[in-house]
Amino acid sequence: MPNPFTLLRTRFQRWWQARILLTDTTLLTQRNVYILPTVPGLVLAATLLVLLVASINYQLNLGYLLTFLLAGCAVVGMHVGHGTLRGLTMHLIAPPAQYMGANALFDIQLSSSRKSTRYGIGLGLLGSGHWAWADVPAQGSVRVQIAFTPTQRGLQALPAITAETRFPLGTFRVWTYWRPATQLLVYPRPEAHPPPLPPGMPRAGGAHHSAAQATGEFDGVRAYRRGDPLKLVVWKKAAKADVTGEWVSRDSQQAQRHELWLDYAQAGLPDKEARLSRLCAWVLQADQRGLDYGLRLPGSEIAPAAGEAHKRRCLETLALC
Repeated sequence: MPNPFTLLRTRFQRWWQARILLTDTTLLTQRNVYILPTVPGLVLAATLLVLLVASINYQLNLGYLLTFLLAGCAVVGMHVGHGTLRGLTMHLIAPPAQYMGANALFDIQLSSSRKSTRYGIGLGLLGSGHWAWADVPAQGSVRVQIAFTPTQRGLQALPAITAETRFPLGTFRVWTYWRPATQLLVYPRPEAHPPPLPPGMPRAGGAHHSAAQATGEFDGVRAYRRGDPLKLVVWKKAAKADVTGEWVSRDSQQAQRHELWLDYAQAGLPDKEARLSRLCAWVLQADQRGLDYGLRLPGSEIAPAAGEAHKRRCLETLALC
């Protein structure tokens, strides 16, 4: 049975986070910066109370001096710690798309217009317990990188971020919450060991080449010519041809005799996410081999093409399917 205190705390956090506006740039002011004493701060307060009672009881002037000196240092430390975050600007740099299950890194830029350095500022995901620490130079900026692991594909909201500092004495914790508005596009997780690419379909009016279908080679090969991209070299054949000093390369001038279609219906897996994972791996394989390929999904179709833009379009379609 769940702990009632834990449930109450979770509900309170959800209610509190819902009140925070979504924004990619936030300025920290006295309205959104919070401060509470830490455990060492509470111990210091208890120690000061004992010193004060002892000084009153025994009429110790040096005891009064020590007590109020330490109390004054704690008050100054509280003011300095709150000022470390107050006036700081945090800006999220839009992260690139990532694959599900991989660490997604995104940068946060901290900017300060103050003429003094801000020390000991930590950034982390709310509740993660992992921190990235940085010092913000005077009238300058610094980038801090945070990582989180997406567990679902598609457009995902970035988790809430917290910034805190315990500078200078560690007796007070100053923190703030921030919810970025940018969403992260998460591609399906590529299958670890996918089967070979499906056989190509003959082009309309083209000749049939069963050998090409059996081997998965969609382009012809020829002798290597100076200036050919290395990605077009057929390394298995090049290793055999190295004895004669001739490399073999795909003939990029010759059109593919077969169209390569990556079809959702031919993925051969019962689960939808598993099929998308296999299609994602096939897209990466076909792009690495420099092939023209198309993508067929329920309700959508992308014509065969090649290149980085085509690969991103296919991956985005798989992510949002």
